[in-house]
Amino acid sequence: MNTVDLVRMANQIASFFAAYPEDEAIAATASHLKNFWEPRMRAELLAHVEAGGEGLSDLALKAVKALAAES
Repeated sequence: MNTVDLVRMANQIASFFAAYPEDEAIAATASHLKNFWEPRMRAELLAHVEAGGEGLSDLALKAVKALAAES
């Protein structure tokens, strides 16, 4: 899967949870990525974030960073 698709999907997930209070939205987005994305997808998205995270919404970026902090 390419990075553009991963960014688009992560942004869609974050958009779904955007109505939640910020802390809950970050946690719910990170949880979704952890529970439903395969490790290679998460690793590629994390590498993208480490390279700057271009294209990710603020919420998606925070969720990926939160997910990385859990590891």
